[in-house]
Amino acid sequence: MSGAPLLELQEISKVFYVDPNPLKRSLKSGQTLCAVDKLSLRVNKGDIIGLVGESGCGKSTTALLIVRLLKESKGTILYRGQDITRATGAALRPFREQIQMVFQDSHSALNPRKTVRRALIEALHQRLGRSPDLASKAIDLLAVTGLGPEIMPRYPHELSGGQRQRIGIARALAMEPEFIILDEPVSALDVSLQAQIIKILKTLSKERNLTMMFISHDLALVNHLCSSIIVMYAGRVVETGSPDEVMKNTAHPYTKALIAAVPRGLRGRRSSQPLLAGSVENTGAGCKLAPRCHQAQLICHQVVPGDVSLSQTHMAACHLLEEGG
Repeated sequence: MSGAPLLELQEISKVFYVDPNPLKRSLKSGQTLCAVDKLSLRVNKGDIIGLVGESGCGKSTTALLIVRLLKESKGTILYRGQDITRATGAALRPFREQIQMVFQDSHSALNPRKTVRRALIEALHQRLGRSPDLASKAIDLLAVTGLGPEIMPRYPHELSGGQRQRIGIARALAMEPEFIILDEPVSALDVSLQAQIIKILKTLSKERNLTMMFISHDLALVNHLCSSIIVMYAGRVVETGSPDEVMKNTAHPYTKALIAAVPRGLRGRRSSQPLLAGSVENTGAGCKLAPRCHQAQLICHQVVPGDVSLSQTHMAACHLLEEGG
């Protein structure tokens, strides 16, 4: 898609100070964890971006940086060409209305003291003020997500996980955003409910021309929903491309391992690629995957790999793909 991107991240980094000594943490010194490391990406209007990786790879941190619930350590975030990394207070309000987030834990994302009616009406009030038809608009939002008005007086603990997640989507839609970030929205749901939520998201994207970022560890789900896939590992992008490119012409060893972890019935074939041992490692020189990669060479432990272009839309960062690799 041509033209300026709706959202652009330019070498965004986020460092957390995690030293056991509280004084060092307060002084921002001592042991650190780089959760997002020089991350750059572009999201165009109407895209459904799948951000994929296992726990600890930096997916949720990236989402919180985008919606400004976390402050980046370095880098720039542009929204419609405007630098929002330095905006604060009232200057951020128009941006916050345009980008909404649906959180992974639907239970803690909803106030246990507020009914569905109050939660939705308060969200609508932020955009419409004291409109007399807020209640009817709240019912309309419920209908969009497949819920009826009978749940309006209920509290979060009286709802199922699927219902709570739909309320989270409805509340996000109350602001009429153009971009929604969904952080593992179906990870706690059974397969039938996952399919229902995915169907709702596809319909919303088509009917409202919504731009979405769908965060998941499940490549099979992302493959069904998204127009492009970004694979993250240890705070870095290791592969990007269309679903066909990433799933069928997989280039990076980490992406191959993720696909190998998908149950055979969902990916249609069995991979001989062994699964990775251990967990995400954010420290050390060279490629972050090297300590876990069975194909790692000496250079992988010493030099950070650059991006290798495999097609106009397909990229992977791996020394094995470099000329002579």
